Amino acid sequence: MPSFYTYAFLILSFFLTATKADRVNTITLEQLQSKTIKPETNTLYVINFWATWCKPCVEELPYFETAGKKYPAEEVKILLVSLDFPSEREKVIKFVEKKNLQNEVYMLNAGNPNTWIDKIEPNWDGAIPATLMYKAGSKIFFKEGDLTAAELDSIIQTKK
Repeated sequence: MPSFYTYAFLILSFFLTATKADRVNTITLEQLQSKTIKPETNTLYVINFWATWCKPCVEELPYFETAGKKYPAEEVKILLVSLDFPSEREKVIKFVEKKNLQNEVYMLNAGNPNTWIDKIEPNWDGAIPATLMYKAGSKIFFKEGDLTAAELDSIIQTKK
């Protein structure tokens, strides 16, 4: 008969595995918008669109991690939205674990980019990285292209 420790190990392993997989959730465009476009809150939502195969995206991820640790969650909420294909979910989970990303990470499930990019930002041609910021229900910032650590921090400081 298995010991108490065997059961405890199995239960702990299950929860640790579930927690790792839960760190990367799939989100639709509508869910993303309802999560970030909140007129009733004064939280600054910083949304970064990235992918594991995008070198500038990967290079700037530590800046978002630093910002996520620097500001209280009530003031600034960082959402990292992967544009990797849904079939690459395991690859994204492994990437998130390897890089030890602590901000919320999502994989966007919105279908054809030509149908949703304009809904996010009409001036966005779809290149990544791309960063948006929402506060009190309004979009207050958009940049297509990478940011430096100093740029990101300065923008957050002026927008929060």
